[in-house]
Amino acid sequence: MADAPSKVRFIHTSDWQLGMTRAFFSDEAASRFSQARIDAITQLGQAAQEQDAQFIVVAGDVFESNHLSSQILLRTMDALVALPVPVFLLPGNHDPLDAASIFLTPALLAAPEHIVVLRDMQPVAVPGLSGVEVVGAPWRTKHPNADLCAEMAASLEPAAGVVRIAVGHGQVDKLSPDLSRPEIIAVADVEKALQAQKFHYLALGDRHSVYSVGDSGRIWYSGAPVATAFVEDQPNHALLVDLDGDADCTVEPIAIGAWEFVAEHRTLNNADDLEAFRQWLEALPNKQCHAVKVSFTGSINLALAAQLDELMEGQQARFASLRRRERLTDLAIVPDQLDEDSVVLTGYAKSAWDELLLQASSGDVVARDALLLFYRLAERGA
Repeated sequence: MADAPSKVRFIHTSDWQLGMTRAFFSDEAASRFSQARIDAITQLGQAAQEQDAQFIVVAGDVFESNHLSSQILLRTMDALVALPVPVFLLPGNHDPLDAASIFLTPALLAAPEHIVVLRDMQPVAVPGLSGVEVVGAPWRTKHPNADLCAEMAASLEPAAGVVRIAVGHGQVDKLSPDLSRPEIIAVADVEKALQAQKFHYLALGDRHSVYSVGDSGRIWYSGAPVATAFVEDQPNHALLVDLDGDADCTVEPIAIGAWEFVAEHRTLNNADDLEAFRQWLEALPNKQCHAVKVSFTGSINLALAAQLDELMEGQQARFASLRRRERLTDLAIVPDQLDEDSVVLTGYAKSAWDELLLQASSGDVVARDALLLFYRLAERGA
């Protein structure tokens, strides 16, 4: 490898899913979330400059789908064109290189030289950088009938005199051992290709969490640069990779995005528990970029239940999303003497209250919810 550079430094990212939004976001939050994903391109370019990275590889799912608005595409192209280093884009399962592919639009077909779409399995030289190649395994359909990384490896000769980075997308068999899915990536085959020096690093996408695969230290998922869901581990990152052919490989996560998806569980039995929950909400930073869902267990009276509802409703406007996880909530609302003492009712209202109390005590959920609404209205003097 005498002609290869002594060391290559690049940024590995994936799963931008530009155009993504979430059904539980308001229109305003959805717009900010979508723009944050485009802004991440600029942040990756800034990170490349700060870290002296020579190029960026995007390991699939650049776009949320092949059917996006022209506004999203044009904003994306503006961000890509402004990147200070070459960028390699791999079609994935969300944006496969089929007949309707977004990568076949005029904007991407006529993209500047530093924006490279990996349209086949042929190695591509990094623009402006001698002795470095990128090779990809693009998805051509949402349901491939083979392990595309294995096909890519089989098509390659050993990388003589160059440093070669391979880019793939999909789940690996060590994480998803599903024999019914032909597209699952066989890690053993990748490791053989690495040993044969067909490539020196495999940049993977599809898993939205940072994850090292196998024991070589040369197969990684970068995770998504902007968080997308509640089940991700170490989102909002990309990977800074230093590669010296088959000699050395070091990988370092670098922070990119700021959005957070938080699934919280709280126990509520008294006013102190409710205050602790209020303080927890208050302490969350950057609330406008937080999607929070909360489940509750415990037993509270109507007064605390009303305070909880008012707290959730009062805080919602501060967050991208704040909602109760009803499916996992097991919060008993048990009216007590303090509830009765705190409302002043007469006549028909008192009769209705007593009837709802009786029904709620027998486990009637509708009566319980009606009683809670009744309590809140009575407290407000309605």
